[in-house]
Amino acid sequence: VAAMETADIGALTSTQLVALTTAQVAALTTAQVAALKPTQLSALETADVAALTTAQVVALTTSQVAALTTAQVVALTTTQVAAIETADIAALTVASVAALTTAQTAALTTAQVVALTTAQVAGLKPAQVAALTTTQVAALQAADVAALTTASVVALTTAQVAALTTAQVAALTPAQVAALETADVAALTTAQVVALTTAQVAALTTAQ
Repeated sequence: VAAMETADIGALTSTQLVALTTAQVAALTTAQVAALKPTQLSALETADVAALTTAQVVALTTSQVAALTTAQVVALTTTQVAAIETADIAALTVASVAALTTAQTAALTTAQVVALTTAQVAGLKPAQVAALTTTQVAALQAADVAALTTASVVALTTAQVAALTTAQVAALTPAQVAALETADVAALTTAQVVALTTAQVAALTTAQ
């Protein structure tokens, strides 16, 4: 298989691709992987996708990454997830990002977190948000933080809230501020408290 011309690889039918063994897929060169049409890539079995090497994952084009099915994305190892090029992260569907396991979410690099779209961040489940490291949380764009669901804000740990930048704190909606747990509010730094807007302060509950 590794000896096939890239043009021949691109001509394989979905049936032929499905027939490839995991070992054969793993043996494809990066040039052959890059030559696969998006529809061909989405036809690969999840076990085959999980067998792709780091180099093969890096070789995937933006259109190929966009074509990955949710099942294929979930099948990726944490190492593979971290190998997806930053420019390709935004191409993942909102459903695929929302389906990432907590381990996969925690494996995202800082650059990948920055590259997430607002829609992708808004689609994150509370458990995924809670799995983010403080470094990842601090890397989120301010607009993305503002897109977090109320449930996700509630899921933030005290350490994660303390890691928010002043720009991120200022971007929180009043509803999000009101959703912060009392322990999280108590952990806000002086700089973070100063960054709160009038509307945010007005949204604080008596308990907070």
